[in-house]
Amino acid sequence: MAKTAAITEGSSGESKVAAVTGTVERFRGFLGDVRSEMRKVVAPSRKEVQTTTVVVLAVVFFFAAYFYVTDSVFSYVLKQIMDRLVGS
Repeated sequence: MAKTAAITEGSSGESKVAAVTGTVERFRGFLGDVRSEMRKVVAPSRKEVQTTTVVVLAVVFFFAAYFYVTDSVFSYVLKQIMDRLVGS
C-alpha cells in the first residue's frame, strides 16, 4: 500500500525531497485505496430504506413510552416520599 520515504544521506535538501516524494506516493496510494473501497459501496434499495425507517420509528416510540412510564413511576414515588417527610 504505502511506501516509506527513503531518506538519503547528504545535504538536508535531498532528504527533504525524498520525504516529500514519499509523502506524495503515500497520498496517491491512499487515494487509490479510497477509490477501490468506494467501488464496493452499494446503495440500499427503496424497500430496505422503508423497512429500516419503520423499525427506527417503532423503536423510538417504544423507548419514548418506556421512559414516560418510568419517569411517571419515579415521580410518583418521589412525590410520596417527599409528602411523608415534609408533609403537605
